[in-house]
Amino acid sequence: MKANIAAAKAALSHLDLDENPNSLKAKSRDFFWYSPVLKDRLDHITGDFVVAPRNEAEVIEVLRTCYEHDVPVTTRGAGTGNYGQAMPLAGGCILHMRHMGSVKEIHPGRVVVEPGCLLKDLDAACREQSGQEIRMFSSTWATATIGGFIAGGSGGVGSCTWGSLRDLGNIIRLRVVTMEEDPRVLEFRGEELARVSHAYGTNGIITEIEMPLAPAYDWVEMFVSFDAFEPAAGFAQDLANEDGILIKLATVFEAPIAHDYFQRVKPHVEPGTNLVALMVAPHSMDGFLTFLGRRPEARLIYRSDETEWERHPGPVFEYGWNHTTLRALKVDPSITYLQVRYGYPDHMDKVLAMREKFSPEVLQHLEVLKEGGKVMFAGLSLVKFTTEERLDEIIRLHEEAGCMVFNPHRYTLEEGGRQTVDDRQLKFKQEADPKGLLNPGKMIAWDDPDWRYERMYSYPKIQAAE
Repeated sequence: MKANIAAAKAALSHLDLDENPNSLKAKSRDFFWYSPVLKDRLDHITGDFVVAPRNEAEVIEVLRTCYEHDVPVTTRGAGTGNYGQAMPLAGGCILHMRHMGSVKEIHPGRVVVEPGCLLKDLDAACREQSGQEIRMFSSTWATATIGGFIAGGSGGVGSCTWGSLRDLGNIIRLRVVTMEEDPRVLEFRGEELARVSHAYGTNGIITEIEMPLAPAYDWVEMFVSFDAFEPAAGFAQDLANEDGILIKLATVFEAPIAHDYFQRVKPHVEPGTNLVALMVAPHSMDGFLTFLGRRPEARLIYRSDETEWERHPGPVFEYGWNHTTLRALKVDPSITYLQVRYGYPDHMDKVLAMREKFSPEVLQHLEVLKEGGKVMFAGLSLVKFTTEERLDEIIRLHEEAGCMVFNPHRYTLEEGGRQTVDDRQLKFKQEADPKGLLNPGKMIAWDDPDWRYERMYSYPKIQAAE
């Protein structure tokens, strides 16, 4: 197939179409540059034009037109993803969802929203109209969209209580448009949700989302310091196991992360300080303070409803998840990161073993989350990058120790996930995208069914940027 870009642009010229070189480049990029490996391979990638549909009918029109002219389509939210998910590897059309940001319905326990709505705006609407909030969100809450979170994320702030996005009940319904000669509109619930959640827009365009809600609270945000790492990690784990204390965040930072990379926290800690960041519901504070009092090694150094620092630290959740990496990068551009699953029940042993093997080359940054109702850790470890070969070796040694790595230095679904093909997503792509035009290059099982995970998958267009 050869894309007829000119014909597609002409047919879509009555829509909100953008081909200004500067904005086109900006809208072709996400936060892939967190990875020096991806930066080398993706820095030169741009689409050919951007279309921003205003409603589902325009989405259908764009997909029908691009299908007719063999033009690839890459869906775009706010571009806050870190793995190149929104990079248009084959050029073509960037489908920008910024106009489709309406909160359509709010009910007890659920909300119906368009994919382009910012997480912060969704939270604000739910809080204002019903006293509710979304259960979980990425640390890029202020800038990320709910559609991007569903299509590219896996969990975040709130996962310590509610688990991951793919856990049962965390997405209620998705409305999806296919890319065929005559696009279909489908609605998925239950088992069918896995077809398109965390699929990078490779097999359908999400046009409406129904998500569960929880009561909204003015969360008490805190920093608790420790002289040693293991008590800090144990504190976060044990707090999450206190069923009567409602939390939304429990994050652990190995020393010297807080001192070296958190500029507004630095005056209040030492280089050897290990830090825990927390969000606790106000009605749980009596229980939390009792829990804290049983840990003499723990020191509460910041509490958002009482403490006044000369420089306000800002939202505590913006120190966790991948904001940790971002803050480190601003201080030391050689820093990159890993995403590690430290699964229950030996999660603590694995964390301590990796710390013993790699610290300080790899510093532990842990996010408490639940999987199957069990408390465990996600590691967004900070890595002092030297070479690709050393990075691959660090990943291999983690995997040999039984620590699953969701590789953030790969841009394909399979390599960045569980190192296996998701047959549900592949089968749906075969049905919904028969020409393979949706976000091409991101699904190995489509492009290279015989690939055996022995090398970095390299889409033919990808070369080191000059």
